[in-house]
Amino acid sequence: MATRTAVVLSLAGACALSLGGIQASALASPATGFTSPFSGTPRYERFAPKQATTPAQINAPLGQRAADRLAVDIGLDPKKVFTPKQYALFVSGKGVDGQAAPAKLVDESVKILTNTRRRPLYSNVDGQLTATVLASYGVMVNTAGMLESPANTDAPTRQVNSVLMPGGYMGQWCRANGAEKSMRNLYASAYTREAVYGNASQQQSGVAQLVANQKAGTTTTVGMSMAPSIWIVNFALIYTLNPKLAAKMPAWWTPIPADVASAIAASPTGQVPWSQYSASFPR
Repeated sequence: MATRTAVVLSLAGACALSLGGIQASALASPATGFTSPFSGTPRYERFAPKQATTPAQINAPLGQRAADRLAVDIGLDPKKVFTPKQYALFVSGKGVDGQAAPAKLVDESVKILTNTRRRPLYSNVDGQLTATVLASYGVMVNTAGMLESPANTDAPTRQVNSVLMPGGYMGQWCRANGAEKSMRNLYASAYTREAVYGNASQQQSGVAQLVANQKAGTTTTVGMSMAPSIWIVNFALIYTLNPKLAAKMPAWWTPIPADVASAIAASPTGQVPWSQYSASFPR
């Protein structure tokens, strides 16, 4: 198998394609409002979530029918994904040569990226166990009550790359547990090309790991996980692991409230206390 490079942020690894072929652009795509490299491959850009236009769409999950259709659209064969048994063994650190610590990182990362309705994350906020659902904004509240992008160095979705990169736990586990066809299926899909764009996006986004969107003369901000290239990478990988969980990913993106985006961007850690900024989000 060809050497692969990690995509920092995404629950993903990428084919070793040259980043030199990815050109940043100041011009927003008319289709999505994102600039390159965030907009990803033009061929697949139209499959990424669109901006929510009603409150009901915010944090709404994709749904199984849409997820199955999207999987085929981006080149995945639904018959070659992990079996339910393989997924259960993988995220529990079981199976041949299973390990608990890397498996836990994968499990936590999937939960973060599927933080839609009826799938809250739980955090300690000023001593109170607090539930949050923020996937459409591309942000999360960590277990310590800090609001951040899933690309923050603190987040499991960032730390998991060592598990997914070449020679990492995921590849070793797949080879030892009969899941090699699932990995080949993944690498044959849009995942491979989109991951290169995702890697380029991550490299130019600083500590905050937020993304600007420019549409209809308005500039807004969303977290990195909702950039088209990275969302598609994450969808492809989660669908490969468990199609039912991929169906829980956010179907639309929505801007982070302006005061919150400014605070995250100004923070030296890319984090702000949820207790101070929760009121800025619609109830």
